[in-house]
Amino acid sequence: MDGSLLLLATMDGVSYAALLFLVALGLTLIFGVMQIINVAHGSLYAWGGYFAATLGLAITQFALPAWLALPALFVAAIVIGGLLGTVLEFALLRHILDKDPALQLLVTFAAFMVLEDLQRLIWGVQPVFVSDVVNQLGTLTVAGVTYTRYQLLVLPAVALAAFAGLRWFLGSTAAGRQISAVTHHREVATTLGVNTHRVTWLTIALGGMLGALGGALASPTTSFTPGIGADMMVLSFAVVATAGLGQIGGAALAALMIGLARSFSVYLLPEAEVLMPYVIMVLVLLLRPQGLFSSVAARRI
Repeated sequence: MDGSLLLLATMDGVSYAALLFLVALGLTLIFGVMQIINVAHGSLYAWGGYFAATLGLAITQFALPAWLALPALFVAAIVIGGLLGTVLEFALLRHILDKDPALQLLVTFAAFMVLEDLQRLIWGVQPVFVSDVVNQLGTLTVAGVTYTRYQLLVLPAVALAAFAGLRWFLGSTAAGRQISAVTHHREVATTLGVNTHRVTWLTIALGGMLGALGGALASPTTSFTPGIGADMMVLSFAVVATAGLGQIGGAALAALMIGLARSFSVYLLPEAEVLMPYVIMVLVLLLRPQGLFSSVAARRI
């Protein structure tokens, strides 16, 4: 592999890891607070992408200012993530908090299937794609390699901003500290007067926005088709499992590791592209069943 191809593979891996991290960040936040692996989270990624593409097409159709294309991605994530997250929390998740984990998986999987069917009903089965943002921002050349500014600068910047913003929110605001308290021990937090229902709703809404943001930011570079939510859900779970369930900081490094491994396999061993994230996950879990960044904790019986 020559230098140019090495640099191109690295750029591909970083941009893909940024999207993967945003989805995994929402998933691990929800698990950290509610101890639920929300399978329906993958649908939020798909809905965010579809809705962002719809807004982008509307901007073009109604001849609105072109600069609105980028803010529209964030608007789509906030609206779809907040709305669907709220519906899921009130209708389903708050009712299964103390249920068997197998039942939780079945319920969230059923919600995923319903959202997938609604997605097909609204947007059909044809690919949805709009690349106005990428075209507007243009390209830049790094060491002889030409790459889009959107993928090289915007996506990693948003992922870093989301990570830093979430860390600040959890550590420096009253609502964030309440979320951290519920994450540490729900019963004690409730005894101290924390409104756990409000905290779980806020967590699901925030996690949903992060998942939808990943989809919205992917929409200018990816054709959205039925099933794309399931693919991203499985990949984001691989990130969360590799890092360790509930590990926000570790999810960033795990996403970067999986993104780079997947990207390099495209250029060096295309047949292994699909397998690479799961090979990494299996190897990590064989050596450290709790994940790379989790510590072994005693279990109460």
